[in-house]
Amino acid sequence: MKNIVIAIDGPAGAGKSTIAKILAKRLNIIYIDTGAMYRAFTYKFLKNNKSIEDKEAIKEMLDNTEIDFRNNHIFLDGKIVDNEIRKNKVSKNVSNIAKIKEVREKLVLLQRKIANNKSVVMDGRDIGSNVFPDADYKFFINASAQERGTRRYKELEKKGTSIKLENIINEIKQRDKIDSTRKLAPLTKTEDAIEINTTDLTIEETIEKVLSNIRERG
Repeated sequence: MKNIVIAIDGPAGAGKSTIAKILAKRLNIIYIDTGAMYRAFTYKFLKNNKSIEDKEAIKEMLDNTEIDFRNNHIFLDGKIVDNEIRKNKVSKNVSNIAKIKEVREKLVLLQRKIANNKSVVMDGRDIGSNVFPDADYKFFINASAQERGTRRYKELEKKGTSIKLENIINEIKQRDKIDSTRKLAPLTKTEDAIEINTTDLTIEETIEKVLSNIRERG
């Protein structure tokens, strides 16, 4: 059986990562969370108090950054950063960091390297359009901004973080605008991608829609 690539794109909070993780387990293939990779670099960037305008500093940092996935954990320079990269400060800044040309070029190379000679499911903003334009299967997972904001609000509430739902929804809308209007590899649905709106769907219903499409195409 040949190696396959499944690309799952969509805006923040639509459920891409959850769907991709479950799909990888069901199909027994590797899951690569590209959003977590950008979050990891953003976390490092913020921690080092670098200026977004300092391109030389960004290049130097990229040259000295290692990001890897092992045993369902993301490692940044050899350290697990699963929780650190999900903090709201990272969420608010990741879109601005991710649109930097040098950052995207470096992480895309890393993503392609990880996926070399393996069957993978990969989620992000530009997987089907830029990272793997020839992916075997492409899906675009979407949901209303209200629903995505509510999901994020509940996640933060469970972690004890106090923030207004209205503020989260506004942040998500702002991220959508930045992601979809950036010059380099913007968030977009390709013509050959199957769009699934998860606003009124359960996780299992969404998974079944994805698997059903994969089965139909063989």
